[in-house]
Amino acid sequence: MKKILFRVDSSSTIGTGHIMRDLVLAQQYQNASISFATQNLEGNIDHTILEAHYHLLTLESNTPTELIELIKKHNIDLLVIDHYEIDYQYEKEIKEITGVNILAFDDTYEKHHCDILLNHNISAEAKRYKNLVPKNCELRCGSKYTLLRDEFMHSYPPKIESKDTYVLIALGGIDSTELNIPILKLLLEYNNLKIDLVTTTANTNLKKLQNFVKEYESVSLHINTKQMAKLMSQDDFAIITPSVTLNEAYFMKLPFIAIKTQENQHDIFTYLKDNNYQVINNFSPNLLQKELQLMQQRLHVELINFTNTTHKEKELILEWRNDEYIKKWMHKHEKITLKEHLFFINSLHTIHNKQYFLVKDKSNIYGVVNLTNIIKLKSAELGIYAKIGLKGAGTLLMHKIIDYTFHTLFLKKLYINVYADNTQAIKLYKKFNFILVNTTINRNLKLYTMELNSENR
Repeated sequence: MKKILFRVDSSSTIGTGHIMRDLVLAQQYQNASISFATQNLEGNIDHTILEAHYHLLTLESNTPTELIELIKKHNIDLLVIDHYEIDYQYEKEIKEITGVNILAFDDTYEKHHCDILLNHNISAEAKRYKNLVPKNCELRCGSKYTLLRDEFMHSYPPKIESKDTYVLIALGGIDSTELNIPILKLLLEYNNLKIDLVTTTANTNLKKLQNFVKEYESVSLHINTKQMAKLMSQDDFAIITPSVTLNEAYFMKLPFIAIKTQENQHDIFTYLKDNNYQVINNFSPNLLQKELQLMQQRLHVELINFTNTTHKEKELILEWRNDEYIKKWMHKHEKITLKEHLFFINSLHTIHNKQYFLVKDKSNIYGVVNLTNIIKLKSAELGIYAKIGLKGAGTLLMHKIIDYTFHTLFLKKLYINVYADNTQAIKLYKKFNFILVNTTINRNLKLYTMELNSENR
């Protein structure tokens, strides 16, 4: 029987995420004898290892010598290292003395002396480990290697319709930057929010947090929960850190605002920022307030199919479409009559490769988006025009149609044709990671084709 040893620690300063993901990885080795080697640090969650029925070995220090003795004593075949304080030289010493196979976790692109390297963050790129690991090292990078607990493999019922908005706060098991209460204070200013706050007994501020939330019926405190997936399935959005929890929210397709709290979150934070997710580099109430406003808009804005719009809305769409500023960027410059417009909308009932939407909420109409040349599970061409003069409308339209394209239609690619002179539109598309793939000439004007692939969003 293969013998596997996990070297990992948890504490009120280290956090709990390392052990939680190691327990998930351990489940993949059903026919192995598994042990965990940890230091007995203050605020640890070693009890979770015992509850999972694994053997727990206690270390007095983090020296290679002590770990090497354990490897020899227990005839370990595979050593899994999930520890920021175990570096290349440490791994090299263990390998040379024991010959044990080493699987090393990494999420900060450090140098390693290992046989297998695992970076399971959605942002991970194998090519960035060139010259950082041995040539024969097996690289396991990206979302296909994301470690998810069994609870995330279950199906959950659809969200319950409610007039309230449900938000999940999950800032890590220890909340080392003590942001839970400041964020709660800000959220409690909203009348329509219900809050699920997740933490653990490793949180040194737990008592203070418990005393704070008991005054508010709108806040539910979840300690050491084993229902994270269920909470994510029922909440409308989350406020999280760019860490293990983010991988879970990403998998559950739960919209989120990610707040960077530690330097080791820099890589995934940068990935999220570059891909236009909602992120905050350093917490401030003003920045969170701004992101909350955008999130509320995204959640409450609807895509109304042209065929389901009122006559008044159809007339408004036509008025926009015939506006000189919008019309000049269209392939068809002729003025469209109301009769032509209504005929076209009616024809959409029987056309399956086109979808046209009016984007609105209870207070505002933001513009129009459409998908044409839709090829099921493959691609579609995007069309978009925002209400003139409405600040931020274009960004909101893009968020909504991209979410719909990749998360509802499950398409792989979205592309758009845009005239080279339409610099404002091109700037918006680049913001959302559309890249230039082709240039043609139409009506003696340069026309760009820009694409966005699902994996780049």
